[in-house]
Amino acid sequence: MKSLFDTVSIKCSKLTTQSYSTSFSLGIKFLKPSIQDPIYSIYGFVRFADEIVDSFEGYDQAFLLQKFKEDVYEALDDRISLNPILNSFQHVVNNYNIGRPLIDSFLHSMAMDLSKVEYSREKYDEYILGSAEVVGLMCLHVFTEGNEEKFDELKPFAMKLGAAFQKVNFLRDMKADFNGLGRSYFPNVDMANFSTEVKREIEQEIEADFQEALKGIKKLPASSKGGVYLAYVYYKSLFNKIKGVPAQKILDQRIRISNGRKFGLMVNSMVQYKMNLL
Repeated sequence: MKSLFDTVSIKCSKLTTQSYSTSFSLGIKFLKPSIQDPIYSIYGFVRFADEIVDSFEGYDQAFLLQKFKEDVYEALDDRISLNPILNSFQHVVNNYNIGRPLIDSFLHSMAMDLSKVEYSREKYDEYILGSAEVVGLMCLHVFTEGNEEKFDELKPFAMKLGAAFQKVNFLRDMKADFNGLGRSYFPNVDMANFSTEVKREIEQEIEADFQEALKGIKKLPASSKGGVYLAYVYYKSLFNKIKGVPAQKILDQRIRISNGRKFGLMVNSMVQYKMNLL
């Protein structure tokens, strides 16, 4: 029966999420059970595409990404794929009416990672839109469960949250991106002379994104508010830790939040949520 294959597909997406991201796995556990699997499916899709462009050095990454893209659209059209990650993803896209332009934008940003892009402000915004903001919108389709009015109301806040998460990732991964992959996302920044002033300007922009995003989190349905808030708290804590690190050290080390600290943040955020402090 195909239902068994669909179950296996979801389990593959869940395993992918748990293997790659402790923070998002924790956040998903605090979503309403009926919407957890769709979010696992979105994360699995996003993670596989990201792995192609980030981790598969020594292989023809352009070919692999193009093949992945073709497989994605084939899965969406056929409503099935022998790739379990894409099989679970197509269910979410088709069941929650996630628009193809969101998927197009995401895959376009992934393709940008295969080229040595000189990031102007315009290109930077374009990359963040596709790599993060549209992912937030995919999830929002699930959170609002077909309520188009609620989706439209929360759309700008979901995009701000995605942007904040991605920009924090840029700061956290600056060593690996610049020294390992030769990438520099922040526009008009000389990475060889990354200064305190430049870091502070980037942080002010991220702070504004977080502040705007929190307004939207407070308006989310109860089914998703707790889980999204937990992810917000984790990333905000990571961001605050990064703010305390000197600019030059950002290029020398990857800033992390320990699992013990993550657990503490989880408990604290759930207490705030249960006490209706959001």
